Amino acid sequence: MFGSKNNLVEIIPQVRGKYLKNVPLSKHTWLGVGGPAEVMFVPEDIDDLAFFLKNKPYNVPVCLIGGGSNLLVRDGGVPGVVIKLDSPFFKQVVIAENQLTCFAGFKNAELKKVMLDNHIGGLEFLSSIPGVIGGSVKTNAGCYGKEIKDVAIKASVIDDEGKIQTIGVDDLQLSYRHSLFPDDWIITSITFKTYPDTPANIQKTLDDQKAYRQKTQPYNERSAGSAFKNPEGLRAWELIKKTGADQLRIGGAKVSEKHANFLINTGKATARDLEDLGEAIRKLVKEKTLIDLEWEIKRLGIFKP
Repeated sequence: MFGSKNNLVEIIPQVRGKYLKNVPLSKHTWLGVGGPAEVMFVPEDIDDLAFFLKNKPYNVPVCLIGGGSNLLVRDGGVPGVVIKLDSPFFKQVVIAENQLTCFAGFKNAELKKVMLDNHIGGLEFLSSIPGVIGGSVKTNAGCYGKEIKDVAIKASVIDDEGKIQTIGVDDLQLSYRHSLFPDDWIITSITFKTYPDTPANIQKTLDDQKAYRQKTQPYNERSAGSAFKNPEGLRAWELIKKTGADQLRIGGAKVSEKHANFLINTGKATARDLEDLGEAIRKLVKEKTLIDLEWEIKRLGIFKP
C-alpha cells in the first residue's frame, strides 16, 4: 500500500478506461513476486491512452507493463500509474496479404491459432516467446535463429505527449535484445511480414519448437526467461555454469538445473531474493572472468523498506 490516503486517482485525467488501485503486480508477472501498482490504468483504446498522456500531471510517474514474462517487480511495488494494454481493443489482429498487424496487448502464444486458421507462416518463433507483442518488439525478442527485426515492417507508437506516429522497421534500430525506443514511447501495434503456408508445415514447426523448449529450458516453473544477455561471442549460461554461479541460492530463489541462465522462484521467493541472486551471479562471474553480465530481465519498482 502507498499510504491510507490514496488520492492519485483524483488528480489524474478522467478516462473511459479503468483505474484500479493497489493492484498486486505479483499476479501480473511470471515470477509471481512483487508489490502493488499504486494505480493501474487499462485504457479503452488508443484515443483514451492519448488523452491520458496529454493531460496527466507532469510529476506523476508512469510506466508500462506487458505480459510480465520478462519482468521482476520489486517488493515495494510501483508508485504512480502502471499502464497495461489489456482491453479488447489492444488484443486485435488485422490480416492483409502477406502481412499481419498485431496490437500490443495480443499474446504471442495466440499467434498459433491465427497462423493455423489462416495458413500464415513466418511467425512461429514469435508464438513460442512468452508475453505480448508490444514487449517482444521493445526488446527485439528472438529465438531459433530469428528476431523481431527479421519479420517486422512497421510499428505504431505513442509518445509521452499523446502523439501517435508510425515508425518503419529501419528507424526502430533493433539489435540484439535491444531497441532505441525512448523509454516514454508506447508501442500500440506492429505489422509483420508473413507468407502463405500449410497448416501441416506450421504445426510441425510449432511442435519442433515446443519439444526443444521442453528439453532445454525449465517448464512449468516460475521464471522470467533468460536472466542475462549473452555477451558478444559468448553464452551467459556457460559463464554461469563454468564459474559455479549456478550453485548459488538465496531464500526461495535458485538457478534452474536445466538452464543456468534462468532464475527460478521455488514458490517462496521474494523479489529481493531473486534480484540478490542475480547480483550474486553477476559478482561471481565478474570476479572469475572479468566479464560483466547485463540483466535481460527488466526490474521495476522500489525496494521494500
